[in-house]
Amino acid sequence: MITRQFVDRQKLQEFHPFTRLRTLLGDLPVGRSCLEDGQVINLSIGEPQTQPPAFVAEEIEKAAKGWSKYPLSKGTAEYLSASANWLEQRYNLPQNFIDPNKHILAVPGTREGLFMTALTVLSTPKKGEEAPVFLTPNPCYHVYTGAAAAAAAEVVTVSATKESGYLPDYTTIPKDILKRTELCVLCSPSNPEGAVADPQRIKDLISLARKYNFVVVFDECYAEIYNDTPPHSALEIAGEIAGEIAAETDANLSNSSQADPLANILVFHSLSKRSSAAGLRCGFIAGDEKWISMINTTCQVGGAGVPIPVQAAGTRLWQDEEHVEVNRKLYKKNFDLAQKILGKRIPVEIPAGGFCLWLEVGDGIEVTKRLWQEAGIRVMPGAYMSHANSTGSSPGDRYIRLALVYDPDFMERTLESIRDLLDSMNNSTANDLGARN
Repeated sequence: MITRQFVDRQKLQEFHPFTRLRTLLGDLPVGRSCLEDGQVINLSIGEPQTQPPAFVAEEIEKAAKGWSKYPLSKGTAEYLSASANWLEQRYNLPQNFIDPNKHILAVPGTREGLFMTALTVLSTPKKGEEAPVFLTPNPCYHVYTGAAAAAAAEVVTVSATKESGYLPDYTTIPKDILKRTELCVLCSPSNPEGAVADPQRIKDLISLARKYNFVVVFDECYAEIYNDTPPHSALEIAGEIAGEIAAETDANLSNSSQADPLANILVFHSLSKRSSAAGLRCGFIAGDEKWISMINTTCQVGGAGVPIPVQAAGTRLWQDEEHVEVNRKLYKKNFDLAQKILGKRIPVEIPAGGFCLWLEVGDGIEVTKRLWQEAGIRVMPGAYMSHANSTGSSPGDRYIRLALVYDPDFMERTLESIRDLLDSMNNSTANDLGARN
C-alpha cells in the first residue's frame, strides 16, 4: 500500500515522533521505575548507553589544534582513506573500487547527511510542473519525511509490513510516480523493524533507479549491529553489477562503454550505532561521484562540516573492529533476554539487525501511556514512526519500538517490568470481557 502527501515544513512538529511523544506523555503522571533511584527508563531513542573506546578522547586531544580551524571540504585525507579502506574490507569490494577523493564525503552523522542530500537531489519544479517525488518506507526514520518537506517534494510511502518482510517493495510503484521520482531511500537494517534486505532486493532497486534515473539512498547506519549474518551493502551489489557489465562488454567488443558502477547510488554509514559514539556526530556518504561533489557544496553552504579533531577520532574508530564485536555481543544478549522474558507472553520477532525491538502489542499508543504511568518506561509508539492512510490507520499502530541500548542486567529488569505490565493489561481485558458475558 502506498500513501501520497505533502508535509508542511512549518508544521514539522505534527509528524516529528519525539515531539508527539512529549505531547502524549507531558500531562500524564509518571510511575516509579524498577531502578533503585526510581529514575525513568528511556527506550524511545536509539541512543547507545555503552561508551565508545577510551582512545576516542585520546585522539581528539592529540588533534586539539584543529579546533581553531574550519573543517576541510569533504574531509581529511586520513578520514576519507580510513572510510574507504573499511568499506573495501567489510564488503570485499574490488581494489580501488572506492576512490576516497571522489566517492567519499565526511558528514556529521547520517541524519545531517540525509537532510543535505534531499536538499541537493530534489529539484525545484518549474511553474506548472508537478513536484518531484521522494519514495520512503512506511514506517520510517522521521528525517526522510522532514527532508522531503524541506525540499517541498511529494512524499510517497510504501508499506513495510510483516507480509513484505518489513521492507518496502518499490517495484510495485506505478510508472507515472517512478517517472517523477528523484530520490528514494532504503534502510537496511531497517529502522524501526531491523529487517535486512537481501542482495536481489538491493539489485532490483539499483536497476529501477537507473532505469528511471533517480538517486537511491541506502541508509546502512545499523549495518554493524546484527545477530548472525552481516548485512549486505549496496556497494557490494554495485560491484557485482559492474563485474557483470564488464563481462558483457568483453563478450561484445563493439560495446566499448561501461556504466559508472556507482551511478545513482549513495550509501550512508555512521559511528553513532557501530561505535556507541552518537555524540561524536561523525559518519560518511559513499557513492556516485557527481552527487558526492554536489552534496559537498550544499554542506559547505550550510556549514555541516565535521571538526578536524572529531575526524581524527573517527579515523581510529573505522580502523578498529574489537569494540564493534563487543557491542554486537551485548545487543545479542539483550535480544536473547527479550525472547526469554517477553516471548512466553506475546510473539517476539528477533530482528536480523539493529538494536530495536519492534513489538506488536495491540494498541501501541495505549501501551506507551501505560508503561509511562505505571512503570516509568518511555517507549516509542509505532504510529508515531508511520504515515496514516486515508482511513487514518498506519502500519505501526499495533507496535511499539524498544531500543535495547542498556547493559543486559539493566535490560533484564526493564523487560520484566514490561512483561508484568502487559500481563496486567491482558488480565484486565480478560476480566472486562468476562464481566460483559
